[in-house]
Amino acid sequence: MSDSELPLEEIPGDYGFPFFGAIRDRLNYFYFQGRDEFFRDRMRKYQSTVFRANMPPGPFISSNPNVVVLLDAISFPILFDTSKVEKRNVLDGTFMPSTAFTGGHRACAFLDPSEPKHAAIKRWFLSLLAARRDMFIPTLRSCLSDLFVDLEDELTSKGKASFNSLNDKMSFNFVFRLLCDQKPSTTILGTKGATMFDLWLLLQLAPLLSLGFNNMVLNFLEDVILHTFPLPPLLIKSSYKKLYHAFSEHATSILDEAERLGIDRDEACHNLVFLAGFNAYGGMKATLPILIKWVGSGGEDLHRRLAREIRSTVRSEGGVTLAALDRMSLTKSVVYEALRIDPPVPFQYGRARRDTVVRSHDAAFKIKKGEMVFGYQPFATKDPRVFDDPEEFVGDRFVGEGEKLLRYVYWSNGRETDDPTVGNKQCAGKDLVLLVCRVTLVELFLRYDTFDVERGSLPVGSSVTFKSLTKATSC
Repeated sequence: MSDSELPLEEIPGDYGFPFFGAIRDRLNYFYFQGRDEFFRDRMRKYQSTVFRANMPPGPFISSNPNVVVLLDAISFPILFDTSKVEKRNVLDGTFMPSTAFTGGHRACAFLDPSEPKHAAIKRWFLSLLAARRDMFIPTLRSCLSDLFVDLEDELTSKGKASFNSLNDKMSFNFVFRLLCDQKPSTTILGTKGATMFDLWLLLQLAPLLSLGFNNMVLNFLEDVILHTFPLPPLLIKSSYKKLYHAFSEHATSILDEAERLGIDRDEACHNLVFLAGFNAYGGMKATLPILIKWVGSGGEDLHRRLAREIRSTVRSEGGVTLAALDRMSLTKSVVYEALRIDPPVPFQYGRARRDTVVRSHDAAFKIKKGEMVFGYQPFATKDPRVFDDPEEFVGDRFVGEGEKLLRYVYWSNGRETDDPTVGNKQCAGKDLVLLVCRVTLVELFLRYDTFDVERGSLPVGSSVTFKSLTKATSC
């Protein structure tokens, strides 16, 4: 059935009574059903992947929690079409954290492409990443080398090693060195930069998180503290000031370029801190444990195939280069598959610019101007009508003919087959994220034949604990 032949239907679902309906949905989402079952239950109830619901946090943080939910691979991409949806202040959903977290400025991530500042700041981001392209691999390899030394030491002394804490340290070091040409330990930040960013992120994202208590009293207290009133930026003011001054002092050439492009230096520095902390560090903090978790689940057969491809390609290319990485078809596919099955940013939002029609596999639905549209990416990228065995991690899913499915991989706030521009909201660091993931696997399998991990969940992302590492027996 063609798009034009799809029946136009009313969007099923409702928001319940004002205030009480939002509280009901929030409690179901966090405590009574859990995130995935919250969506799955309504999808079954309405026999539709498009329906109405309230999204947390609701009262009193969000003035209007009403959204139209999209859960399939066909309807989801409307959220990338900035001619149909507005992206102003919707990064975190139905609420926006105080601009006191970003020096009184709205960071680029909160700007709609129609706003003049968006094009200027994103163009600056894209240019600074392009200018530092040659630094990516050597800087990352140096940081990863330190990580694996620490990982082996901890595994030897304790019998297991937390990847998350070591990854946080590595990620912050990489981001700061990339942007500031200096190790953070030699600055005012010392060894506390990652911890400062962690608290800064927590205070902004708290309305969307649950700490996973298995106790009704603690859940009630959590709901009041995290989901009912915004946490004050004052709690991070001193640390944020240190982060700002560190980037202001050591990223002078980048900030000089921003001024040359007409961006106020103070606003540029706050945007640089946001790029470094929220996008880059926060992205690596969430993404790399996901990658290691799923590669670990692939077992020795996948590890053997990755090691063979990586070692032979590095040998034939004479080192770890962009050309070598581009030849590693299985390695690239494994990264795409991890980002498909477990996207690090599961939510996307946009507000309808005008009355518009969104299409799922089976029907079309009219969304009215001003309505908030919400997409839950883990369901869209595990759409069983697009992907075979969507709940299974298939490392070579995107090899050969499988590359055609990359248009349904959405982790970067856009299709994997699209590129970030000043006119869209696709992640400016999309290519860098892919590079970081690929180089991480390359460094891992140049050193080790196989490994075993224990997986868990965190308020944001996954926890990964290494239980064993088998050193490489061949080159």
